[in-house]
Amino acid sequence: MTPAQAEISKLIDLLKIEKDEDYAQYQKKMLNTSLEERRKQGVTWYPAVKVNHFISTGERWTVEVERTSHLEQNHAFQSGAVVSLFLGEDEKDSTTQGVISFIRDNKMRIVINSDELPDWINDGKLGVNLLFDEGSYREMKKALKEVLNAEHGRLADLREIFYGAKEPSFKNGFEFQSVNLNESQNKALTNIFNAQDIAIIHGPPGTGKTTTLVNAIKEVVKNERQVMVCAQSNAAVDLLVEKLDSLGLDVLRLGHPARLTPEVIENSLDVKISGHAYFKELREIRKRSEEYRRMAGKYKRNFGHHERMQRDLLRKEARMLKEDADRIEQHITEDLLDRAQVIACTLVGSTHSLVNDRIFKTVFIDEASQALEPGAWIAIRKAYRVVMAGDHLQLPPTVKSIKAAKEGLENTLFEKAMKIPPASVMLETQYRMHPQIMQFSSDYFYEGGLKTADSVIERERESTVEHFVFIDTAGTGFSEKVKKQTLSTYNEEEAALLVKHLADNLQVDMSIGIIAPYKAQTEVLRELIKDNEAFDEVRDNISINSVDAFQGQERDIIYISLTRSNDKNEIGFLKEYRRMNVAMTRAKTQLVIIGDSGTLGKDNFYNAVLDYAQKVGGYRSAFEFLY
Repeated sequence: MTPAQAEISKLIDLLKIEKDEDYAQYQKKMLNTSLEERRKQGVTWYPAVKVNHFISTGERWTVEVERTSHLEQNHAFQSGAVVSLFLGEDEKDSTTQGVISFIRDNKMRIVINSDELPDWINDGKLGVNLLFDEGSYREMKKALKEVLNAEHGRLADLREIFYGAKEPSFKNGFEFQSVNLNESQNKALTNIFNAQDIAIIHGPPGTGKTTTLVNAIKEVVKNERQVMVCAQSNAAVDLLVEKLDSLGLDVLRLGHPARLTPEVIENSLDVKISGHAYFKELREIRKRSEEYRRMAGKYKRNFGHHERMQRDLLRKEARMLKEDADRIEQHITEDLLDRAQVIACTLVGSTHSLVNDRIFKTVFIDEASQALEPGAWIAIRKAYRVVMAGDHLQLPPTVKSIKAAKEGLENTLFEKAMKIPPASVMLETQYRMHPQIMQFSSDYFYEGGLKTADSVIERERESTVEHFVFIDTAGTGFSEKVKKQTLSTYNEEEAALLVKHLADNLQVDMSIGIIAPYKAQTEVLRELIKDNEAFDEVRDNISINSVDAFQGQERDIIYISLTRSNDKNEIGFLKEYRRMNVAMTRAKTQLVIIGDSGTLGKDNFYNAVLDYAQKVGGYRSAFEFLY
């Protein structure tokens, strides 16, 4: 067993620890608890009523439900989650599974997995349970075992290269130059074209990682005809699909229609099938098959020999027509797959049965720094070479087990690849932030390697706002509290100060983002903004959310409420500095951070933030704004 195989073997054990912890948390919330308790935990909606049902894109039944009470309770449901729809409080016999396609306020749309609506859908009070999605763990374990057992061939080579046991190979001589890309972006594309095994695009905030990746895919397709493009999240895949489609590429998006955004639904397999030249014939045959099946079902149990023969003939005809329909659908699907220049899916989605036997000269993985290593290997199994894009100094992967994280599960394959210098090119020019906003992140995380594009300097030339501001609440008596139901931290006085400062310095023609690391604080801020007349004209331009939700986004003005304020200098997961890097680099023109230096100042990172604010003249005391 090679050292790389030993590490993969350890990874299999860590994945089991993570799965067990994830399931234990699910059990704590779901199993052996009353419906009322689950509702409080935010993993059940009940009671709810059906307000609509219809056949949605991809010929799938969709049910829209609305909860009718306990509307104030928070919940863990989100688009793409696997759920169970049930009838009544016993939840035993009347259940069906589906995937959430849309959720907002107290309404949810569920795309049903079965071909027919349940007959009990109109019979009374409905409920929705969040289900444990075991499928991703099963696929990650399967991928790791395949990587572990590979003794020869391409997968074994890539394993040894990623773990540093073998040197990656590069061709010489080719140099890519595009007038649409800057120097480091062209260098990244040159590296991709010369790489024989792996290539890395390291994209710090605002440096055009997606632009570079999309251009790389477009150019590689010219030589290779078809590539696979993956990412950890559906949102990241959909963004790439949208951009690649706009460049005129034939993109086939694999995945459940409920998990796709409206902008890319036309690229989905279901919609492309319905638009194929043979679809009309397919639909007619299916319709006839269903008619024969329905006619056969009309015969009663007690009937004679002639009736029995007639029923059998109808059933046989229905089966034959169904087989014809299946063959036509298979032909359509294979035709669509063969014609596609880009096949796009999530990492887990790359296990789709339609691409099971396909190997791609190049597999692109976006968001690679947010993907667990076992997840990345799912897609790499299909690759002759791998191109990864991401930034290991922004959001890390989500790991629920502290033990698994500390023992190595939080270390991504992207980070391992970053230790192979020839494979990686860092994008250096950022197109988002005023230089004053950029500089702290550049110095602290990227060794001063970032520079600001001329277009940004020109854009900000006439701006008169303070660009980097830290408002210190030390000595004000503001104190954090913990919400009993969710154990999430909030700070009402700090939220009120933020809202007052924003109202007093409102820029009506600018987009505004408000970021808080704690969900309870985002809820307090939403309530304050909602009820304040000062924001009536600009409320639609204000977004309030967690750090994770702002990943990949930007706003003209960003406020960050650090929330923590206590006598013990406890800052919790504010110690996740990579998340702060994300938060602080969303702003284009102005960044305002509000926090308590008395609580934060003993931490080296936040002490550096405070020092930088003083250096650029942006340090303020909260007392300046309280009266």
